Amino acid sequence: MTEDELLLREAGTIATALGRMFPGLCEVVLHDLRDPEHTIRVIENNLSGRSIGDPATELGVARIQDSDYPNVIQNYPNTFPDGRPAKSTSIGIKNSEGTYVAALCLNLDVSLFATVARSLHNLVRTDEQEQPLVENLRARTVDELRSLVEEFAAARGQTPRSLSPAARKELLRSLKEGGFLDVKHSVPVLTDILGVSRATVYNYVR
Repeated sequence: MTEDELLLREAGTIATALGRMFPGLCEVVLHDLRDPEHTIRVIENNLSGRSIGDPATELGVARIQDSDYPNVIQNYPNTFPDGRPAKSTSIGIKNSEGTYVAALCLNLDVSLFATVARSLHNLVRTDEQEQPLVENLRARTVDELRSLVEEFAAARGQTPRSLSPAARKELLRSLKEGGFLDVKHSVPVLTDILGVSRATVYNYVR
């Protein structure tokens, strides 16, 4: 058995195994590039309606004509004869002389996945509200409260204790709306980080 035949035999085994792993989804075709008019040697899980002995595609002809053509063309869009979209990958196989002997091609039918993707999109889609409502399902923590106060002050080029009364009032009202004043020990933490009394905190959020 020649080197070329050995390569084609082993590639045929791979083509058959890959096709049978994805029944109904992925067509796997082995092309014998030594004979441009009759390249298809193996076609497993046939989705394109082609047959053994059919000629090369444009990509196959390109490899036959140019040994420097890329070995792998991956994940490119394609279309089956009936219009179904496909995602394809073509792998060129060279012999020891650097000549393309074969091409292993995978054509994945993505039409089913497109339907599933649309269904999932509709499932997770949220409707726009006339009055936007921001909701956070994560439990608030004291550490997060401290971080928010520090970020608020830093955005104004100040420290928490140097914030003006108006800025402190804005901050505390924002924290109240966000549910952070319901966090256990939130008031003592705020009095400490802002340097104000509890009475001041309560006064700001009235």
